[in-house]
Amino acid sequence: MEAQYILAAAERLRSWGYEVSLGRHALAMDETSRFAATDTERVADIVDALQDESVDMLLCSRGGYGLQRIIDQIPPIDKPVIGFSDITALHLRSKSPSLHGLMCKHIATLPENSEVLTAFRRALAGEKVEYVFISGTTFPLSALNRSGEVKGVLVGGNLSVLYGLQGTDHGLLKRIEQNERKGEPTVLFIEDIAERHYHIDRMMQNLRLSGILKRISALIVGQFSDCGADPTMRQPQSDLTPSIYHTIRSAVEEYNYPILFNFPAGHIPTNYPLWLNTPVRLIVKENEATLTCQV
Repeated sequence: MEAQYILAAAERLRSWGYEVSLGRHALAMDETSRFAATDTERVADIVDALQDESVDMLLCSRGGYGLQRIIDQIPPIDKPVIGFSDITALHLRSKSPSLHGLMCKHIATLPENSEVLTAFRRALAGEKVEYVFISGTTFPLSALNRSGEVKGVLVGGNLSVLYGLQGTDHGLLKRIEQNERKGEPTVLFIEDIAERHYHIDRMMQNLRLSGILKRISALIVGQFSDCGADPTMRQPQSDLTPSIYHTIRSAVEEYNYPILFNFPAGHIPTNYPLWLNTPVRLIVKENEATLTCQV
């Protein structure tokens, strides 16, 4: 992450009235790897923030890859974590509400009056997060939606990260089991970027075969950006996203819970915030859908 985005994001947050401090290695650059700092240094920054009583939230500068290398060295997370993509690993470990949302680049560069930045600012302030989907609006309906109503705890994030943590003590199944012990249904959110069509299918089948898809109570499908068409498809569709959405829908066809497609969150500038590890209410009807997060 370029230092200019981190510093500019810090200034914008300060202009909103927040006190911002940078991790010791937030602006580091490890020339020997693809990471900003060494594994030890990155763990130290997270531990420092968790133990510092003056820190209320942890904003991650960017995602990509790297948390799987250190997730087992991070203590229980009891403060909100903000971010998406690779930050999904931290969201799964968190015992607190955790915000799937913008990170430094977009916080720094989006126009101050943009709808998504306004929504992010309201979410940070603890205001109610609610999205209404109606055809012809900012949040359009998908023909692949499945009607229904459910209340549950929202979990998830990047599908590749969820898949990569399967079978570990830090994976999605552990989170679902925690919810079940509390008598709380699970609502799953997924998104991804730059994965081939059949890779998406492989990961969805993994969730099906591992029993995860039958243990959730609803599914919210975000953006699958830059996901190429399967070159073996005999009749590739001109619009790739619905093709991938059909594949996801087929993986959950045997279940009867509500499904909301095309939620505007993921690896896109209009990455609207979602409070994970919190109760949500999802209502999907033929002509309208509503998602409400209760922080």
